[in-house]
This record gives sequence, C-alpha cells and structure tokens, in this order.
Amino acid sequence: MPKLTVQDLQPKGRQVFVRVDFNVPLEPSPEGPRISDDTRIQETLPTLKLLLEKGSSLVLASHLGRPKGKPEEKYSLKPVAAHLGKLLNCPVHFASDCVGPQADQARAALKPGEILLLENVRFHPDEEKNDAEFAKKLLGTANIYVNDAFGSAHRAHASTEACAKLASQAAAGLLMAKELRYLGGELSDPKRPFLVILGGAKVGDKIGVLRALLQKANTILIGGGMSYTFRLAQGRKIGTSLCEPDKVDLAKAILAEAGQRGVRLLLPEDTLIVQELDFAGRKVSPGKFTKPGEDIPDGWEGVDIGPKTQETYAKEISSAATILWNGPMGVFEIPACAEGTFAMAKAVAANQRAVSIIGGGDSVKAVKKAGFGEKVTFISTGGGASLEFLEGKVLPGVAALQDRP
Repeated sequence: MPKLTVQDLQPKGRQVFVRVDFNVPLEPSPEGPRISDDTRIQETLPTLKLLLEKGSSLVLASHLGRPKGKPEEKYSLKPVAAHLGKLLNCPVHFASDCVGPQADQARAALKPGEILLLENVRFHPDEEKNDAEFAKKLLGTANIYVNDAFGSAHRAHASTEACAKLASQAAAGLLMAKELRYLGGELSDPKRPFLVILGGAKVGDKIGVLRALLQKANTILIGGGMSYTFRLAQGRKIGTSLCEPDKVDLAKAILAEAGQRGVRLLLPEDTLIVQELDFAGRKVSPGKFTKPGEDIPDGWEGVDIGPKTQETYAKEISSAATILWNGPMGVFEIPACAEGTFAMAKAVAANQRAVSIIGGGDSVKAVKKAGFGEKVTFISTGGGASLEFLEGKVLPGVAALQDRP
C-alpha cells in the first residue's frame, strides 16, 4: 500500500476528521426515515473502532443523495447518526450543519472516544466546488484527515480532496486500503484464468473498463442491456431491446480487439424476451426464451439471459482463478427477470478456489439479494469510483492522500 493508512497514525488525544460514505438508501417508516441497507456504514466500522481504540475523537463527514447545494430534510444524515450509535453501542453526536457555530461548538465539546457526525456536506454548494475555504471550515481544529469513502474518491470535492491537502496528515481508512488492494493489487497481476463478467444497460458506460480489461482478461462474459448493442454490431436482430445504435461501431471495434488479443468475449446464446416492460411498476408481460442462436423477433424485448447462456457462463466461471463482476445480466429489479443474474451470483459463490471481486453498484445488490454476499472474496462499495479505478483513471480522493515515507 503506497499511501499512508490509518494504521500508520498515532492520533491519541487528537481529533480526527474522517470522510465516510454514508450515502445509504432511506425508506419511510412509522418511526421516521429508516436505513434499508447499511452496508456502507458496516464497512467503515473497523476504521472507526481502530481510531477510537487509539484514543482519538472523531468528526465524521459524508454526503447523502443529491440535494443540489441546499438543505433538504429527506437527505438529512440525522437518522444515520442514530443507526451508527446502535452499531457502535455508544452515543453518536449530531451537528445540524457541517460548518458554522453549532458544528464548531459540537467539535469543541468532543472528548477522546466520542464521535460527532456532521450534517450532509452537499447542503453547501462549496462542497462540490472543492472550495478551499469551505474545506478549512469542515476540518475545523482537526489536522488529521482519514478518507474511508472509496465510493466518493472519484469526486474532486472539498471533503474528498481539498481537506486532504490541507491536513498535516492525510491517510486511507481500512476500507479504502482494502478497495485499493483488491481493485488495484489483486487485478494488476491476476491469477489466471482471469474472467470478467460485465453487465448493465449501456456499452457507453463501460467502454473505458472494457478497453482496460481487454488488456488483462482471458475471458469476458457480456450480459444485460449492453449485450444487445453487441448483437446489433454482429448484424443480429434485437427487436425492441435496449441498445445504443450510436455505439455499434464501438462494439465492433471491441469485438475486433478481443479477437486480436486472443480474449474470449462471449455473448448470450439465448434470451428471455417479453412484449411489455413496466420498469417503474416492476412488472413485465409473460415472457418466453429464444432458442440458442435465434434472433429476437420484432415487438419483443430482451430482459435477461436464457438457461443455455446461464449454463455456459456458469461453466466458464467454475474454471476461473480470478473473477471480476460488474453489472447485472438483466432487469434484475423485476423478479421475473432476475434468474440470470442470480444464476451468476450462485456460480461465482460456488467457485471457492477463485478470488472473486464484485465491482460495486447493482452487482453488489444482486449478490446480496441472492444470499451469496458472504461467499465472495470482496464486495466493493465503489460504483462509479470502481469503474473509473478499473479504467486506470486517477481518483482525486486517492491521489490527495499522502504517500508513505
């Protein structure tokens, strides 16, 4: 790990500013907003506990949602403070703003072993402007900065970049270090065969990752909406399936590059198709499977990979030594279209010999929903940050951390 980490710090008796990723889903309940998935909070607990054991007091900062630079009650972190307190079995103080007199008073009152969670940093437009003066106010009297929010590391914001540059010490948290180790270290020289599963809606969203992984992977399995653009590039009929006609030439170039590099790039052999899809209502009309190699007829839309593809892909997964998965195989949010994605989750979990890395976003939801979250090697909290890191892009929130001496 080339960056300074929380394990290198000696923060006893000092206040530490920790950028966490508490951008968690909230749902209404009779008692008020309730966290429906606390994965991101759970993942940063080891960092918080370590800093508390070292005798520091903690000021935590995060964003939640996209409030567009002004306070919105539905994006308040107050419910998160209460939930964190239960997880840590200790009180977590909450400041109703991230800067200003109330926040400053709350910081000043903190004692070693205590935690303060600041209100949503995106309630101020200066956060996304990466404003240095705002960053100074955020840091307050803390001169040790820890970033454990890998999911926000691709943003050059005040709490992710400017604060790190202003602090006397800027280190990676345990989660951040783990993300960099698996997405960087493990995949820089992967054990082979190295297999990649890529899904999701659009080729355009994954083009950088595809190009980068073509230089490393032995096999790439394609699913989801992006597969129909590849089919179109092969001259196949795709009915009314989701596709990007303007990316067909790009898909052709990727197929050609895969051939030149000797990378096996597999596309679905059969598909679950429907005539009507209501994503908002989470329902589809009765579907049917195409036969292997059969085109999708006019008026029908592909929504998942079929049983033959599931079998083929599962066999490929079983022989891999390193597996990277990013993106679902179909519209997995709708139960009738989730079988292919869950079959991939089962296959990845079954290969216990492999290093299996789930690269953030919907893939994480799918693996957990399928009940295999505990049976994979590493689940990234990254989403967009994971994709950019895998592309080889410099993440501002990582670059701003200090290098180890």
